[in-house]
Amino acid sequence: MNPHAKLITTLSLIAGTSITISSNHWIMAWTGLEINTLAIIPLISKPHHPRAIEAAIKYFLTQSTASALILFSSMMNAWHTGQWDITQLNHPTPCLVLTMAIAIKLGLVPFHFWFPEVLQGSSLTTALLLSTLMKLPPITLLLMTSQSLNPTLLTSLAISSTLIGGWMGLNQTQTRKILAFSSISHLGWMIAIIIYSPKLTLLTFLLYTLMTTAIFLSLNQIKVLKLSTMLISWTKTPMLNATLMLTLLSLAGLPPLTGFMPKWLIIQELTKQEMTPTATIITMLSLLGLFFYLRLAYHSTITLPPNSSNHMKLWHTNKSSNTTTAILIALSTSLLPLSPLMLTMA
Repeated sequence: MNPHAKLITTLSLIAGTSITISSNHWIMAWTGLEINTLAIIPLISKPHHPRAIEAAIKYFLTQSTASALILFSSMMNAWHTGQWDITQLNHPTPCLVLTMAIAIKLGLVPFHFWFPEVLQGSSLTTALLLSTLMKLPPITLLLMTSQSLNPTLLTSLAISSTLIGGWMGLNQTQTRKILAFSSISHLGWMIAIIIYSPKLTLLTFLLYTLMTTAIFLSLNQIKVLKLSTMLISWTKTPMLNATLMLTLLSLAGLPPLTGFMPKWLIIQELTKQEMTPTATIITMLSLLGLFFYLRLAYHSTITLPPNSSNHMKLWHTNKSSNTTTAILIALSTSLLPLSPLMLTMA
């Protein structure tokens, strides 16, 4: 991609996200979301491959539909209440329409079908942006309107997202699709707690972003797009593969790694809110996700493939590791002892 085009795209992404998360008016928030959508499409379609073009079209259609619904809900709310302020969402019908629109933008079940396909058609770097940065503006809108949303609807979305995210990821062989269903499952955890503790939702999103960034950068460094390639990648970067295994287990939520902290705090908060059945259900459903995380971890550290592979063994490289990746992996595996401090801040 042309350096000038890349610069304009990057600045547009930053500007769109900043406008949405800092605005109080619905029109400004909608404008930021539109800037984000138009800025990410050139990055998705950059490879000039039919799958990339298909992914860009799917992304554009779904995001345009969601943006139109957000504008529609804000106009309905202004019609009923005379307010364009984001925090003044008081009428139940605009609340319902807004929840559906944000669910489409985030890829929550049952509006999740576009997300794995778009990630599969994108490069690893673009998939990282779609899984992290592009989720921030919609989650910010949910945080700002959380007191007005329907708890029953959000709990249903959370449970179904955790279920489908874990279930659909079981049979996947492409790493990008596995991480897409992982994102859907984690969003279910965030949505479950957003009404009762918005700050905990934000903390969960930040930690998810940290761990997902470390995984995507590691996969990008060893050029792994599917599990069969991951089987023989240990010969190229054995240390990176070992730390990748720890990061995957952290994303699965196993103690004593960083990923255990948000799940522990969410279960604790749901229990305090007398929502023990919901906490039990999403905890049991997270075991589905644990299975494919363990599968990924197994493939990343295995030294003898159990079946014949057509891939040529890779030479061990002596290149210095990426410092950013090393720092992110360290944070993704060692932040659990700081839980009391983070809980105090939240």
